[in-house]
This record gives sequence, C-alpha cells and structure tokens, in this order.
Amino acid sequence: MPLALTAILPVVVLLVIGWILRHRAPLDPSFWRGLEWMSYRVFTPALFVTSIGRADLGAVPIGPLAVALTIPVLLVLGILLGAARLLRITGARLTSLVQGSVRVNTYLGLMFATALHGEEGIATYAIASAVMVPLVNVVCVSALARWGDGVEETRPRFGRELVTNPLIQGCVIGIVVNVSGLRLDGPVATVLDLLAAPALVTGTLIAGAALTLAFRRRDLLDIGIAVLLKLLVLPALAVLVAAALGIEDVVLSAVVVIAAVPTAPSAYVLARRMGGDHRLMASITGVQTVAALVTVPLALAVLEVVTTR
Repeated sequence: MPLALTAILPVVVLLVIGWILRHRAPLDPSFWRGLEWMSYRVFTPALFVTSIGRADLGAVPIGPLAVALTIPVLLVLGILLGAARLLRITGARLTSLVQGSVRVNTYLGLMFATALHGEEGIATYAIASAVMVPLVNVVCVSALARWGDGVEETRPRFGRELVTNPLIQGCVIGIVVNVSGLRLDGPVATVLDLLAAPALVTGTLIAGAALTLAFRRRDLLDIGIAVLLKLLVLPALAVLVAAALGIEDVVLSAVVVIAAVPTAPSAYVLARRMGGDHRLMASITGVQTVAALVTVPLALAVLEVVTTR
C-alpha cells in the first residue's frame, strides 16, 4: 500500500467517527470540552515526554530543523501581508487569515508522524512541535494584538502563554529527562505510557468533532487564500528550505508533516478571545481539514519520491 494512503486512512476514519459522535451520539457538549482538556493538558504532553525522553536526540539536527520551519513561516506571513495590502484586507478578517496560514493541528500531525515512522516519528515530530508551536503562537497572538477587535484586558501575555502551554512543557520535560540520563522505566514509565496511549485517538476524534463546512459567500476569497498558503505554499517552502539545509529521512518527514497539516480548531477559540473574526476562522479550519485529506497525501507522495531517489 502506498505510504500516503497508509498514513491518511486512519486519520480519515477517526475524523469521520469524531464527526458522527459529535452530531449523532447523545453526548453533551461538556463531554467534548472535557475530552479536549484531557487531550491537550494530559494525554499529548505525556506522549511528548515519553517519546522525547526515549529518543536519540543526537540524531536530530535541531538548529537546521528550527531554520527549516521558521523561514517558511516568515515567508508565508510576508506573502500574506503583501496580498492583504493589495486586496485591502485588514482588522479581524486579517487576523483569521494569519492564523489560517501558519497555525498547525498538532494532533493530526501526530497521527501522520506515527503512521510514517512509529515511535521515532513521534519523537522527532514532538521536537519539531517544540519549535513550531511557540513560533506560530507568537505570530498569531501578535496579529490579534495588532489587528484584533478585543479589548486590552483580554490580550494574553506572550511569556505566560508560551510557558504555560502544555505541549511545550511536555517537550521541555522530555528533553530534560533525555539529556539528564534518567531512564523512563518502572511504575513512573508505566503511568506515563498509559496516559500517552489515548493521545492520538482523542486528538483526532476532537478534530473530527469540531469539523464544520458552513461558510459565508463573502468569505470564499479569504478561505481560498488560507488554503493555498497553508496547505500548498507553506509545505512547499518547508521542503525547499529543508532540502537546501541537507535535512533528510525522519527529520525531513517531520518538517513536511508539521508544515502540511491544516489549522487547529483552537484557532477559533483564540479568535473569540482576542477579537478575531471567529466565524471566518471556523470556516477556514473546516475547509482546510477536508482539503488536507487530499493535500497531505500529495505532500507525502512527493516526500516518498524525494527520499527514495
């Protein structure tokens, strides 16, 4: 079976199950809020701790990896701001385009990374997330602080947002465990492994549950711009920069996956908190998630061709 198909099938199945459970099962909305809280603050951080804690960090060129993710994000941001000036896109509308062009769905990326390279893929992807998550948070929060309609009191501080981010905390703890020489074994490791086990399934179910394809006709141009920049331009630039830096194998896969996945549903929450166009944000997220079922396999197919040369 082709690599791209192997990676996409589990994601599609879980997204569909999540959507069905959200819209057809007799589950209270509080169930999904609780599941998202557990996935974001417990399951996924535990997965990052165990994966990074057991990984061979010496095999990951962290400097080139950071450059291969940072440069494409900044280039896409520059392209977007240039296009926004030409099209006279400003205010809350622009903030949703910024989020839709660079923000990543960490959970879907984890599913793809696991399908591609198993435990090694998870660990490398987690390290890539430790670079990408702070970067896009700074970009998105800056955009909302600059152009959002929220009042000053609702605007979070960068330092607090980043330091208290559970995904970043999980990465940091995993790195500390790894470089300190501590071994993840015994009862502690068992507990962490049990907590990490639901991360992939719950994260993808949540993404499916949040899926919506409702949009206003006037938003079609904005949705098209966000889909083009996030799902095509960003991963293409990431591949070019990574190749120029000599990045290959599992690390190259991590770069491609984290650049190619759609915008996270959490972008909608941030848009509401900080005065962004949350309705446009929900539309961008939904359309991107569906479109990514085509564009991510395409990116993985290109990756397979590149890596087998």
